[in-house]
Amino acid sequence: MFLWAWKSLFSQRSTLVGSSLGIAGAFVLVLFFDAVFRGESEQIVAYPTHMNPDLWVMQAGVGNMHMAMSYIWDWKKDVIAAMPEVGQVTPVLYSSSIIDAGNSKLFAFIVGLLPGDDRAGPWAMTAGRRIVNPGEVVIPDVVSRITGIGIGDSLRITDHSFRVVGFSHGTYSSANPVIFVPFDDLEDILSAGGAYSYLLVDAKEGVDPVQLAARIRREVEKVNVLTNEELVANDFALAMQMGVEIIFIMTTICSALAALIVGFTAYSLVARKQRELAIVKALGGGRGSLIGSVVLQSVIMTLLGYLLAVAFALLVIPQIPLLVPQLTLVISHEAILQIGLVAILVAVIGAVIPASLVLRLDPALAYQV
Repeated sequence: MFLWAWKSLFSQRSTLVGSSLGIAGAFVLVLFFDAVFRGESEQIVAYPTHMNPDLWVMQAGVGNMHMAMSYIWDWKKDVIAAMPEVGQVTPVLYSSSIIDAGNSKLFAFIVGLLPGDDRAGPWAMTAGRRIVNPGEVVIPDVVSRITGIGIGDSLRITDHSFRVVGFSHGTYSSANPVIFVPFDDLEDILSAGGAYSYLLVDAKEGVDPVQLAARIRREVEKVNVLTNEELVANDFALAMQMGVEIIFIMTTICSALAALIVGFTAYSLVARKQRELAIVKALGGGRGSLIGSVVLQSVIMTLLGYLLAVAFALLVIPQIPLLVPQLTLVISHEAILQIGLVAILVAVIGAVIPASLVLRLDPALAYQV
């Protein structure tokens, strides 16, 4: 029966190919949306990931950078810097705002840098230079391509005008492009005199960051201290939460579509071969082998669709940002595995209706002319 199921399925090559492509299309949609949200989430944490200090110090009760606000008094920086285990403390001012860039308005995260501060600034430049003077700004290179703003052009943050002096690489996401401005300018915008947002703390060589974090919490009041890994994990989880419901809905809809394709194709194949199956029944073919043949056909169709979807996801989806630079797409092994589990469920569900038809077949049909 399994050999019959194999030959029967591959005798209808056009049906098999069409069904597999339909199933692949449904799975590709799920992988694409997962890649969009995962890519955006990785870009959202690009700044703390690349800064990579041993510790982040922030306002008590705050555990993120993404969608968070933190203010700590500047004297706390001096207290931490004086600890013998600390090698360097780099303060930044951090906020979010709508920026006017040419004819476009963008929501951006703004990092205020102290003069000569390269530690907390952009980690890669594609054009121009870093901030030197008041009223200057470094923007992501993708923002330049989207808005048409070039070096020497102006953009506005609230009622302040800034001149673009450089383009940074790897600092863009559609949710929060990161731009860099002088500390004093952002301090003026926020009216945040005497305060920082975050402190990047680099411990001396050989110092355990966890023990240093415990000391800072103990000796400096009203601050929270996280390792870089903890902060990145918090921000990534928060960013991914924004896409959980959409990904779940898309997975449900596309899985249902794939199951319908599998079920309809398997049902049509069984319907065409009713007389052959009736003969097998009349000759004593077992129910298990009959159902197994239908399940095998469903599994083969779904497996082909799944493999086509994975191949497309790995080979094609990563190339899309070359045409649409504002997208960051990341295909994860976790998403591929999840779709594989969904494919198993789709194959089983898709086999239910054709299997029921096989079980209801009357062996007497074998004797009809």
